[in-house]
Amino acid sequence: MQRKLAPFIIMQLSSVASVISGSMTFIAIPWIALEITGSATSAGLVVASTAIPTLLLAPFLGSFIDKFGRQKTAVGAEIIAGFVALLIPIVSGLWQLTIPALIAIGIMKAAVTPGGSTARKSLIPDVAKPAGMTLDRANSIHEGLFASGFAVGPALATFLIASIGSANTFFVIAGFAILSGLFAIFIRAQEQHDEEKEDEGNLFVFAMQGFKVLFSNPAIFIMMAAIMALAVIYLPTEMVVLPAYYNALEDPEGLGAAISAAAFASVFGALGFEWIHKRLSYANILRVGILGIGLSMLPMSTLPDQWAMVTFFFTLGLAWGPLLPLLNTVIQERIPADKRGRVFALEMTVWNAGPLISMVAVGAAVDAYGVGAVYTVLAVGVLIAGVFVSFNKYIKELDV
Repeated sequence: MQRKLAPFIIMQLSSVASVISGSMTFIAIPWIALEITGSATSAGLVVASTAIPTLLLAPFLGSFIDKFGRQKTAVGAEIIAGFVALLIPIVSGLWQLTIPALIAIGIMKAAVTPGGSTARKSLIPDVAKPAGMTLDRANSIHEGLFASGFAVGPALATFLIASIGSANTFFVIAGFAILSGLFAIFIRAQEQHDEEKEDEGNLFVFAMQGFKVLFSNPAIFIMMAAIMALAVIYLPTEMVVLPAYYNALEDPEGLGAAISAAAFASVFGALGFEWIHKRLSYANILRVGILGIGLSMLPMSTLPDQWAMVTFFFTLGLAWGPLLPLLNTVIQERIPADKRGRVFALEMTVWNAGPLISMVAVGAAVDAYGVGAVYTVLAVGVLIAGVFVSFNKYIKELDV
């Protein structure tokens, strides 16, 4: 059978454009909140508030993917997200951008943005098979390119914030999201369906099937537990703690350089996933990854010179890199195609539930106790979580 690389390549172009848009938002939303209020608590409140719709709607987004198609969802979610992003410069230009307005726009954007990335992850086996790729290789390339986009996004966002202003940066954010949707239009792939009969019941019952599958599969459950630990404890360091630190230094470029260093390193970790898996089991890849993140954070919590901060972020990125290809591959191998979207949607729920749980508290702690003390507590927390995950009895299920 002749290899068909075009669908896989076009999907990666869509993914890179999407993640550049999303990672720019990751920096720009908290930065605007800090500009408006000067408070890390407010920045945490904005980020946590915008996570609410994803927490509530992600299971239903997975249902849309499984019912109505992976490609169609990828197209619609990205184009809608792009037009919502345009509201920030429009509101800023015509009126005054306030925290309530920022939260409202952030909620609208967060309600649709996860649909694109979740649909593309569900589509990977459909484009990998005609390309003659193993799932290890396809996910390695997909997450490597994803990390490349995440490396570009923060640096581009901080450059644009410094040059054209934080609100105008959203013109570029919107452009990349719409471009992602346009690329997705041209993905030509036969979507796999391996169940003779669809799940019965209303949309809520259909969505709950994702939870049923998750709790019945220990291998995926332990991976989700590790992701939850990182979402609750680690993500606030990038979304609240470090923005507060670099905002006080009036150094947005420094923040972009640090986060981009981790993203660039995660490119190497992700691209090396197939090679790593030939030498380490899935369980050991998870152990090395989550413990490596915690060990990298400890020296960063001392807030060293910029060169050292960038170096440790690079180390953190190397540890992080193989984790998402690992999660993708395990889900794609073990979950029926017609339930894949719902399980990936739960992963997105975890990523957004984590910040919702901890973000406001972390912001308040930074205002009360300072960046250094809070960062140290979070670093120790990630390391402890890594130890618990590494010695959990279910981790061996990854290799069954």
